[in-house]
Amino acid sequence: MNQLQLFLPCAAGVEDFLAAEVARIADQPLSQVQKWRGGVLVNGAWRDAMLLNLHSRLAQRVLVQLFHARYRNEQDLYRAASEVAWEIWFTPRQSIKVEVTAQHSPLTSLNFAALKIKDAVCDRFRAKAGGVRPDVNTQWPDIRIYAHLTTDTVSLYIDTSGEALFKRGWREDKGEAPLKETLAAAIIAASGWADDPEQPLYDPCCGSGTIAIEAAQIACNIAAGSRRQFAFEKMLPFQDHVWSAIKNAAVLAQKPLGAAHRPHIFGSDVAHRMVDFAQRNAQRAGVADAIEFRGGDALQRLPPGETPGVMLVNPPYGERIEAAGFAGVARQRRGGPNDHADATPAVGRERAHTEDGGEFFVQLASHWKKNYAGWTAWLLTPDLKLPGKMRLKESRRVPMWNGPIECRLFRFDMVKGSARGDAPSLASAS
Repeated sequence: MNQLQLFLPCAAGVEDFLAAEVARIADQPLSQVQKWRGGVLVNGAWRDAMLLNLHSRLAQRVLVQLFHARYRNEQDLYRAASEVAWEIWFTPRQSIKVEVTAQHSPLTSLNFAALKIKDAVCDRFRAKAGGVRPDVNTQWPDIRIYAHLTTDTVSLYIDTSGEALFKRGWREDKGEAPLKETLAAAIIAASGWADDPEQPLYDPCCGSGTIAIEAAQIACNIAAGSRRQFAFEKMLPFQDHVWSAIKNAAVLAQKPLGAAHRPHIFGSDVAHRMVDFAQRNAQRAGVADAIEFRGGDALQRLPPGETPGVMLVNPPYGERIEAAGFAGVARQRRGGPNDHADATPAVGRERAHTEDGGEFFVQLASHWKKNYAGWTAWLLTPDLKLPGKMRLKESRRVPMWNGPIECRLFRFDMVKGSARGDAPSLASAS
C-alpha cells in the first residue's frame, strides 16, 4: 500500500489551491502533484490517503485509482472491473455502491455501465469467496466504487472518504442553499488570509457561519475532518493504531485559544435565526471562542474593529438564493415575488428579495466605500458584470464554480468615496 495513485476531485477553479494543499499535507514537492481539470493526482502511501482525508479542506474525496485502460463497450468495462483485486480492499460482507461519470463517452446508458461493473465485482467475489458476494446499498454503502469514462478510457477508483469531505461533521444547523465548506475554504485560500491569520476577517452575510468557522479552524490548526469518520476505517488495509497516532498528532498540533493566539474573526447576518445557527455550529466545530457572531444588516454594519482586514462574502444571489437586506425589504413593500414574506429587517437572507440583487449590491458598495477604507473585500458571484453595477474596479478575479453555477471571486481594494475618478489614497481614507 505504499505505491498508490491518489486522485482528489475538487470544484473547477480550485485545482491550483488544492495542489498546493496536497503537496503540504503529503510532504511532497509541488512538482509531483499533477493538476487536472476538476482535481489533482499524486502518488502516495496508504498513510497519505488517511492524512489527506483528515486534513484536506479543498478536496471533495480521496480516491485510489485501481485501474486505467481503453474500452469500447460495456463488456470491456466488465473485464476491467474483473481484473481489480477488490478482495484486498474489502470483504463480501460489506455493501457496495457503483457510480459512473462520463465525459464524451460513446455509451448510451451509464446505469447499464454501472450494472456491468457491479456484476464484475460480485462475480469476482463469488469466485474468490466460495459463492459469497457483497450486497448493494445505494443509500449508505460501506464501500463506494467510482468509474470515470472518457471517449475511449475507463478509470476505476475506490473511495477512501465515504461521505463527501465537505461534510465536516459540525454543521447541523443551516439555512437554505448553504455554502459548502470546501468552497468556503477555497475562498479563504484565494484571499491569502491564511498567510496572516492575525488580521481581521469578517463575513457580513455569514448565514450559518461556514466561512468564519472554516477560517477559525485554519487559524487554530484544527484538522478539517477531526469530527467525522471515513470509509477507509472499514477497509482491510486499515490499522487502528496508525490512525490513532495520526489523529493524536493532529490534536497536538492545534493552537491554543488564549488571548495571545485568538484569531480576529467576525460574522454577522440580517437573520438572527442564522446567527444562532452559526453560533451552535461554531460550538460543535470547537471554535466558538474564536469567532464573534452578531445580528445585523450588511448595509448597516460598521467594521468590527479599528484595524482594516479582509471581508469574505458569499452574498445571496440568483439561482442560489434571493438577495437580502434592507434593499430587499424595500422592494417587498412595493410588491414582488415574495409578497407573502414578513416585511421586516429580520426576515433573513432566505426570504427578502430583489429582482437581481442589483439594488442591494449598489447600496453595499456605497456602504463599503464610506465605512471600510483600507479593507480588502472578496465577493463570490455568478454575475460577471457585478463590479460595474457596484461601480467598483476589481483588482483580481478568480474563476470558481459553486456546484453547477459558474462564478467569479472578485477582489476589491476599498478606498473612501468613489472607486472611479478622484478617489483618495488609502493613507488618507482612514
